[in-house]
Amino acid sequence: MNYKSSQIDVLIVGGGLAGLSSAIHLSKQNLSVLVIEKNSYPKHKVCGEYISNEVLPYLDFLEVDVFKLGAKKIDKFQLSTPKGQLISADLPLGGFGISRFCLDEALANKALESGVEILQDVVEDIQFSNDEFSVETKNNAAFKAKIVIGAYGKRANLDVKLDRKFIKTKSPYLAVKTHVKGDFPENLVALHNFEGGYCGVSKVEDDSINLCYITNYESFKKHKDIQEFQEQVVFNNKHLKTIFKETVPVFDQPLTISQISFEDKKPVENHILMCGDTASLIHPLSGNGMSMAIRSAQIASLLIIKFFNSELSNREALEKQYLRDWNTAFKFRLKTGHIVADLFNQPRISELLMQGLKWFPDILPHIIKRTHGKLMTIK
Repeated sequence: MNYKSSQIDVLIVGGGLAGLSSAIHLSKQNLSVLVIEKNSYPKHKVCGEYISNEVLPYLDFLEVDVFKLGAKKIDKFQLSTPKGQLISADLPLGGFGISRFCLDEALANKALESGVEILQDVVEDIQFSNDEFSVETKNNAAFKAKIVIGAYGKRANLDVKLDRKFIKTKSPYLAVKTHVKGDFPENLVALHNFEGGYCGVSKVEDDSINLCYITNYESFKKHKDIQEFQEQVVFNNKHLKTIFKETVPVFDQPLTISQISFEDKKPVENHILMCGDTASLIHPLSGNGMSMAIRSAQIASLLIIKFFNSELSNREALEKQYLRDWNTAFKFRLKTGHIVADLFNQPRISELLMQGLKWFPDILPHIIKRTHGKLMTIK
């Protein structure tokens, strides 16, 4: 492909779970697909690294076997309050633990094998005119594309360029992620709350334990560094203190990401179909953002294929149907995630809620089901 001036069917901005899944799917229909990703593979990312089993049929369709990659099968769930109250439950559908370092690279390799072009660059501008997109990159590459998918993550400078509403509001959260080695059940995913935040814990393919927590910046900035914040805030949850103290770090330094926003985003903006975190960010307390990214990729891909096959009359029909399908799949899950997160952000209420869950243990699996989807179908 001549990167300096090329016309393609589908250009995907971002080569994470959503972008790569879409790329593989679309390439199966012989569409020309270009993914523009700023990073090289493999790369660690700030992520909970737990995925619901709902995506397994679709990953099979994409010919990516996560268990051959070493993914850990997870069927148990634990939840604790800042004061350490603990409750356990079976995961109704189950899930698996795998690092983004491993899964993104596997998807990228499959995409290349499928004929997808992957360009390491940064998209700086997207314009829509005369029913097509013009895309420009930092390295002065220029492209024409019939369809553009936005799958570039939680936030980017491109959001400012596109004048997206959420980027104009304050984003008060930051996340910290590290891998450690030590004892932890490989079939368990845990969510441990602390004052001002919560931490997800699960094993990934190389037997590392992924620790990823999110907190509000107001709470964090009172401390001089990550270590002090963990010692004085995170470790007030005895379960987290034990995990951090009795394990050995794998990373030299934790990874961090700031300015995380849970504000509503539009799944279609400037005629771009947004997928994954670019379309909306589920609270990590609901623990299923990775599967939502993959599911959104399927929704977009199926409709784009219909568009190119003239089964959808025009671009407006494509965009309206994507918005409908996206809301059907995710709106209720996102709302439930917001409610659960808001409750656990209030210490007194979270302790009372935990007591209620202990008295009525069947409620917790029901809540889990409301933030997870059913097994994906292959159409």
